[in-house]
Amino acid sequence: MIVVMGATGATGNALLHSLLALGAPVRALTRTPHTPIPGTTGAHRPPAEVRYADATDPHSLHTAFRGADQLFLAMANGPAQVELETRVIDIAAHAGIGHIVKISAPAAEPDSPVAVSRGHHAVEEHLRASGLTHTVLRPYAFTQNLLRLAPAVAQGVILGTTGDAPCNHIDCRDIGDVAAAALTRPELAGGTYTLTGPEAVSYPELASRLTALTGRRIRYVHLTPDELRDNLLHHAHMPAWLADHVTEIQQLAVDRPETPTTTVSDVLGRPPRTLDAFLHEHRAHFPR
Repeated sequence: MIVVMGATGATGNALLHSLLALGAPVRALTRTPHTPIPGTTGAHRPPAEVRYADATDPHSLHTAFRGADQLFLAMANGPAQVELETRVIDIAAHAGIGHIVKISAPAAEPDSPVAVSRGHHAVEEHLRASGLTHTVLRPYAFTQNLLRLAPAVAQGVILGTTGDAPCNHIDCRDIGDVAAAALTRPELAGGTYTLTGPEAVSYPELASRLTALTGRRIRYVHLTPDELRDNLLHHAHMPAWLADHVTEIQQLAVDRPETPTTTVSDVLGRPPRTLDAFLHEHRAHFPR
């Protein structure tokens, strides 16, 4: 039995689709068990088992993990992430789960310039100390997050502080497929895998591609890190920690030029989904 935390999130739900397509036994965890989870039922595959669980409720985790063999651990980034994920790991170990696949982040280092990545490093260290078999996936920025640019694109701009620095992105469906492989192919267990799409694309190049997609001129507007953070706080209404995070990861792309990895192709035997294919698939989000 494979337990999937974050079953309603982008990566967790993509993983559900992948595991159910493989016919694997799946238990999807959600804080809203009476709300349908996309992909948990299908005419040609067995339904997923759905259970209530909340990382702030240890009893619910003990119940949800009972009888399971493996756990997919993905939680939204946030100030409480380290506390919550280490609790999940401890309860999973107590429940007898033998293998955890964790979604982490690039630059998960103790002195990372990105606070969220320092948190992921702390959780990875706790996972190592647990003695459980564990597999760590370190995906770069989710391609799906580009849809959040739609309001700015509607105004003809993309704001950022990366300049011409190339940025890695990866489709969450590719992350789900790699996670499914890690949970169903024993030879992959125990590794650490950095995941990207097939190319690194700068924000000016993204603006050019959106211009071609929409037929309207989209331009990249370069801001200083302080200007970007201020914009995210006061115009995008982000909480301070998230505005800091977005600014930090954009600065990281400048300080450490990003290049694609071949991990998705190596694991899956096919190339990762492309940025252009994603933009065309979701062109309705960027009206002409």
